[in-house]
Amino acid sequence: MAITASQVKELREMTGAGMMDCKKALTNTDGDMDKAVEWLRENGLAKAAKKSGRIAAEGIVAVDVSEDGKVASIVEVNSETDFVAKNEQFQTYVAEVAAQVKTSSAASVEEFMAEPWAAEAGQTVDEKLKAMIAKIGENMNIRRFEKIETTGLVVSYIHAGGKIGVLVEADTDSSSDAVKECLKNVAMQIAALNPKYVSSDDVDEDYKEHEKHVLLEQAKNDPKNANKPDNIIEKMITGRLNKELKEVCLMEQEYVKAENKESVGKYVESVAKAEGCTLKVTNFVRFETGEGLEKKEEDFAAEVAAQMQ
Repeated sequence: MAITASQVKELREMTGAGMMDCKKALTNTDGDMDKAVEWLRENGLAKAAKKSGRIAAEGIVAVDVSEDGKVASIVEVNSETDFVAKNEQFQTYVAEVAAQVKTSSAASVEEFMAEPWAAEAGQTVDEKLKAMIAKIGENMNIRRFEKIETTGLVVSYIHAGGKIGVLVEADTDSSSDAVKECLKNVAMQIAALNPKYVSSDDVDEDYKEHEKHVLLEQAKNDPKNANKPDNIIEKMITGRLNKELKEVCLMEQEYVKAENKESVGKYVESVAKAEGCTLKVTNFVRFETGEGLEKKEEDFAAEVAAQMQ
């Protein structure tokens, strides 16, 4: 049967596949639209497999928080290029991934990939990802996710269009606008200064002892400390350790928006007092797109030469 231009156009709009591919799919399936979509998916998945070796180190972080602020998810999905990361289709897909993580009980990416894809019946998360790879034409990767469920409150923050995402969990009996604003400010602090712990109470004692030992050796080897008594050196080491912990512990960090150099902990206390509520930051998650991933150095001339051959 003859394939019409309107059929090709309709299939292209449905799948995002190329014009010639759509025509070929319709020809091979006698103009059956559903079978043509499947044909494209099947052939698209084969193409997707070839792309799976490419380094995907761009992408975005997305968050999804329930209306009551009790359940939240954060996910990083990588792409090969920043251009695709800014693509509306890609961003919609990542938002759907974050929404599914929020309702998922998967404990690992592997478990999550085997789940049915909630936004569209008839395929798994893994199959949907491969279909998106075929559609967009770049390797993509659901790299990591976390989910928080709390009796308190979770607030999220996205920086620079998804380059950094943060979830902050607090033990609180209030969900007032002032409390939410406070936690949003704390999330912005986390995005900017990248702390490792909530407070110094969370820092492992072995880590503290190790750092003290390093600082002690540094002090002993400094000629300026040759005649100082042990108790003075001990105070120096404690001071230096506290300064170091202040940089990596959220509650001890200087609150960046404060004019009086108060700590984040003091800022949170002041909001709790003003609102007459319990408010204690207990946990946070910070994802930065591509952190720890090797970014591929593109040699454009070599790539063109390879294609010509």
